[in-house]
Amino acid sequence: MKPLISIIIPNYNGEATLDACLAAVTSLKDHHYELIVVDDGSDDHSVAIIKRYRCKLVESAEHLGAAHARNIGAQYARGEYIFFTDADCIMQQKTLTQIRASLSQSCSRAIIGGTYSVQPYDRSFFSRFQSVFINYFETKHRHRADYIASHAMLIKTELFRSSGGFDEEQWPILEDVEFSHRCRSAGTALVMQPAIQVQHIFNYSLLDSCRNAMRKTRYWVQYSLKNQDLLADSGTASVELKFNVCIFFSCLLLLLLYGLTHDYALLLVIVISLCGVNVYLNARLLKAFYDAGGVIFALAASAYYLLCYPLPVALGAFAGFSDSLLNIERKPGYS
Repeated sequence: MKPLISIIIPNYNGEATLDACLAAVTSLKDHHYELIVVDDGSDDHSVAIIKRYRCKLVESAEHLGAAHARNIGAQYARGEYIFFTDADCIMQQKTLTQIRASLSQSCSRAIIGGTYSVQPYDRSFFSRFQSVFINYFETKHRHRADYIASHAMLIKTELFRSSGGFDEEQWPILEDVEFSHRCRSAGTALVMQPAIQVQHIFNYSLLDSCRNAMRKTRYWVQYSLKNQDLLADSGTASVELKFNVCIFFSCLLLLLLYGLTHDYALLLVIVISLCGVNVYLNARLLKAFYDAGGVIFALAASAYYLLCYPLPVALGAFAGFSDSLLNIERKPGYS
């Protein structure tokens, strides 16, 4: 018999994506699963949508955050394994097949991770950029993953419950990173399986992309300062991205110094050299852009990543440092 897998989806005001998400899960040909949807105090039409599907609906009277919703869902799980994903993610027909294949390759004391598909559900430029960006950095270190993201996290139910679950008090969007690090410290392996994929619904514009970069960086910096691993090569908080930001602002500073020096040629050589180093350090990501969308997309995505993306990341980092210094209180949230 195939082991029963409990698919747990937290939701807060997700009416825009819930139909597609739940339709995908309930149409899976592999029926050895149960679907548990935890509504986290939504005030839109989410509950009415959820009730149209074959699933266990757990309703929270108030909005307490995704970590709380996932923990509540795990209490109702009857499966031997839990697979966490999100209300804006689309499981593919092969997702459960890949999950089951990974079970035979990994020990029971492991958290197995998947990622986003290279192509997102919606095909706007900024959504495609984000999907490639996350897929590349989350799967870059398959054999030594720093964390497992909760948009595609597989874990033995007994192991999850004995671990204490996600931290509901501290991190509004990094509860999966904190959980991964805590479990790894207790001897749990973190195993990345790139073949386990869900398709994400971004619907990103330029503003959405920049806002996401700022928000994620803000909390990454806060967490990293507390965890004392600010320079770590950790998934989307990668060494490449950190170099990209530093080199971008170094070049900007050098160009601003043009008015203070007459040696224009030297400044130009330095700036071009730094840009060359940046392209070299990020070459594999730039190739991933090319593999995902060809020459035109790769050029546009590379230009956005190298020349624009560092700005919102830097603003988010500044906000994170400020929050840490001022001890700003964090609130429950969703990624």
